Amino acid sequence: MRPLTRGVYQFGQILVFVATRLGLVERRVVFDQPQEVAVYPSIIQMKRYELRAMQHIAHESGIKKTRRIGHSYEFEQIKNYVRGDDYRSINWKASSRRATLMVNQYEDERSQQVYCIVDKSRVMRMPFEGLSLMDYAINTTLAISNIILKKKDKAGLLSFSDVIGATLKADRSAAQLNRILEALYREKERSGESNYELLYEGVRRLIGMRALLLLFTNFESMYALERALPTLRRLGRFHL
Repeated sequence: MRPLTRGVYQFGQILVFVATRLGLVERRVVFDQPQEVAVYPSIIQMKRYELRAMQHIAHESGIKKTRRIGHSYEFEQIKNYVRGDDYRSINWKASSRRATLMVNQYEDERSQQVYCIVDKSRVMRMPFEGLSLMDYAINTTLAISNIILKKKDKAGLLSFSDVIGATLKADRSAAQLNRILEALYREKERSGESNYELLYEGVRRLIGMRALLLLFTNFESMYALERALPTLRRLGRFHL
């Protein structure tokens, strides 16, 4: 069997026919125990995008290496000054102790919180090339969460519609990706409308520190977008 949709497959009575190699004798075996099989989102896409994210130079169309602008303040170490180092990073106290110029070296900030927020209302039922929009959102959430954890940041999850669904606090432990996978494969679209006021309250309760929020949703009209924008702007005061 090849399941085509994620979720839980229920099996009732299972009949198995076992034949000899020559096919002269056949026996029927009956399994009366009901069985459940979990069908998870595709991890093939997750692994493909993980390789893309980890490549130092990507040659595929549309992917380019970009220069990072700005200065990170995640301290790493103190090292000897060499020509070309930023003079603003000179550590004068360490320089006076060593009688030579020393500079602070910084690295990319880590342990940042990134939450994927998945809308599972009726607008996400729209089909596209064999999958619903919610399936695309779930597959993308899984791929992005994997990259977030590989980059040593914290990945979290929240789903909503007319009720709050799965919630996972941001974490970077080794088991976090499995928790996200277990939470996502059971999610189903609901028939209700998206309640963005409920989303606002859920985010405020779940996420204490400033975080990056990635919202996966669908707006059927400009009116629906304009109705949600005030709440999204309120979230923007506390998160990115």
